Amino acid sequence: MKNGVYSLLKAKFLINDDAVKNWRFIVFIILLAIVMIANTQRFEQKVFMIAELTNKVKELRSEFVDRRSELMKLKMESTVSEKMIEKEIFPSTVPPVKIKVKKEEKEKNFLQKIWQ
Repeated sequence: MKNGVYSLLKAKFLINDDAVKNWRFIVFIILLAIVMIANTQRFEQKVFMIAELTNKVKELRSEFVDRRSELMKLKMESTVSEKMIEKEIFPSTVPPVKIKVKKEEKEKNFLQKIWQ
């Protein structure tokens, strides 16, 4: 046991005759660690991007609500009439009248005359 731990601490497994297998495994472990670190980095970038986009969406949604309420105020009849009074255009005193248009019958074509 003492000899095994001592040889492990001296890293004799890296200089033995069959050290090529050990080096391959060590290189594999190092490459695996690099891939894991890169994967974690990419994941964190995506998390930060999602958080940033979520904040942007909240900001745009609140701006949309503000603009919509502002538009509703501008569309109100009282606001429109005030702006028209400034330009000396006054609201009508006569109520609107509905116009009905009677549709004229077209002359029937040859096939419609036959089928009657």
